[in-house]
Amino acid sequence: MSQTARPTAARDAAAGTAGAAGAAGAARTADTADDAGSRPAPDGAVLQELLLGRWAETRREARAVAADPRFHRVGGLSTAEHRERVFAQLAGLVEEGAVQRAFPREYGGQDAHGANIAAFEELVVADPSLQIKAGVQWGLFGAAVMHLGTEEHHRRLLPPIVDLRVPGAFAMTEIGHGSDVASIGTTAEYDPESEEFVLHTPFTGATKRYLGNAAVHGRDAVVFAQLITNGVNHGVHCFYCRIREDDGSAREGVTISDDGEKGGLNGVDNGRLSFDRVRVPRVDLLDRYGAVAADGAYSSSIESPGRRFFTMLGTLVQGRVSLTGASIAASKIALQGAITYGEQRRQFHASSTTEEEVLMDYQLHQRRLIPKLATTVAAGFAHEKLLTKLDDVFSGADDSDENRQELETLAAALKPTATWHALDTLQEAREACGGAGFMAENRFATLRADLDVYATFEGDNNVLLQLVAKRLLSDYAAEFRQADVGALSRYVVSQAQSTVLHRFGLRRALQNVQDTGDERRSANWFKQTEVQRSLLSDRVRQMVADVASALRSTAKLGPAEKAEAFNEHQHEIIAAASAHADLLLWESFTEALETVEHEDTRTVLTWLRDIHALSTIEQHLDWHLLHGRISAQRARTLTPYLNRLLARVRPYARQIAESFGYTADHLRMEVASGAEAERQAEAAEYHRRRRASGDSPVDEKTLRRS
Repeated sequence: MSQTARPTAARDAAAGTAGAAGAAGAARTADTADDAGSRPAPDGAVLQELLLGRWAETRREARAVAADPRFHRVGGLSTAEHRERVFAQLAGLVEEGAVQRAFPREYGGQDAHGANIAAFEELVVADPSLQIKAGVQWGLFGAAVMHLGTEEHHRRLLPPIVDLRVPGAFAMTEIGHGSDVASIGTTAEYDPESEEFVLHTPFTGATKRYLGNAAVHGRDAVVFAQLITNGVNHGVHCFYCRIREDDGSAREGVTISDDGEKGGLNGVDNGRLSFDRVRVPRVDLLDRYGAVAADGAYSSSIESPGRRFFTMLGTLVQGRVSLTGASIAASKIALQGAITYGEQRRQFHASSTTEEEVLMDYQLHQRRLIPKLATTVAAGFAHEKLLTKLDDVFSGADDSDENRQELETLAAALKPTATWHALDTLQEAREACGGAGFMAENRFATLRADLDVYATFEGDNNVLLQLVAKRLLSDYAAEFRQADVGALSRYVVSQAQSTVLHRFGLRRALQNVQDTGDERRSANWFKQTEVQRSLLSDRVRQMVADVASALRSTAKLGPAEKAEAFNEHQHEIIAAASAHADLLLWESFTEALETVEHEDTRTVLTWLRDIHALSTIEQHLDWHLLHGRISAQRARTLTPYLNRLLARVRPYARQIAESFGYTADHLRMEVASGAEAERQAEAAEYHRRRRASGDSPVDEKTLRRS
């Protein structure tokens, strides 16, 4: 381990001095606020256990593996070298027992689905390439066999997948179809004479592409193709297929090519596959949800082709869930590094002629990092709910269709939110560290490059948000289908009253009357939990209602006209789904607060929750003003109040970031090593001695004033 990753005792002491000075400055700032009082003292142990969540012990085990230098990314490797290092690391994970948790006990697993994802996502702090390649092997290739295959497939295929004797690829995405899996072009036509499927790539656009493990290491693959038997296309199904011979050469009829160097994740050997009438035995159809008899007769326990398709794909939702968690982990790493540096780095003589200001004492710096910290904590709580739901579904505790649909919708909402947030956080943290942030030794730039693709794989973020919006519209419509006449009448009356209030500014006028001459009253309104809930939930409800109203007239139109209308409102549809995700994060944070018994810890976390809520409301303040939800007077108090909250939380920012539980072996960032605090202490001591000696030169500006 490098010196920068393991601070010396001197660096620790310097870091503590700088941190204390910064916190004292921030405390002075906070104490000047209108609502100043005695500073709470959060309990670090309570905070860390809360942030680690239900699978705290599993996360600690996974982090012990991620802290091992054997699994760390090494800079300066060629693409080929990086690929081989990551493949060797997969074997190391098997030896550590780090990847088997989700598999059945008879194959060395624990049937622990939530714990598996909680552990797996922590690999991102070692090397995102390792996390993704492990995800391909066990979270996609192995999971497809486990969830789409039968017990016969499990006995025959899972053991060598689990212990890495058979590395594999997950061949779903095609050049011509990514998110639209139902329209992929690869075909698998059944030949009853040989009892084989003929796997074929009929045109270039049906070439499988961007497949991890395909270019170099994969021996087998699970291939998604249109299943055709007796002249009927039964839609997309999954086939287990050998793609390489034992000597590593491509199997006859299989063409394999290398995608080459990418913008990130170059430890993963992404490649392309195409098939020229490759024969696949009938028994290698993963037929849990759709089977073909020897004579070609097709059968399925799910009669509806559409429902069957979504059920099959829904079993693979853990990929989206794991990307959500990995993105949150990367955000935590970035914030711990940037906030630590901000506590130590000094710039400009703003309030003293002898001492420069700590970066975290600047309001702009607080604005850049603390809201990101608040949203990261909120996203962590939301992800914990997502993991719990996944565990309920896959453990069988609650495997109902309704719960599966809720899992898919929640994953589709949180994956875009978390991945985009991680990219924004990594960029902001990089900039907040100046030139140091751009150095590879501080990992911001390399992490952002590696995570860039998270926004478009395992489901393009915008496509996923459309799925969320469709679910919201369906739920909205269902309210009216199931409502009786009395309920409908009450809703119409309430909507009419609300519309009148908002349209004619009466609600805003009431707010203005209540707040006249009292800015504090206006600001305090924002910190009320019910006010935050109302502002966030009303926005979702109104946006969904507006889209539903616009689309209602298309109910009796043909498919082309409906598609055109949907396209015309696509921007509003995406915005409504994004607003729903904002509400999910806030609700998760608020529910977590209810579990915190330690009063001071709950106080500081409540401030942080308020920062998350009010930053979100501030971001969409124009909507709230235009729709009459907030008066102009109250709107004017929002930003100043938010700034006071940021100053109030500033003394605790580093403690919160450190409560994520990552050590120097996880961070591996020079900016977080204490080196900057040591440099600052050295510079301060130099200037102190010069002043004490009387040899310090006189500032020219001082001479001019005299």
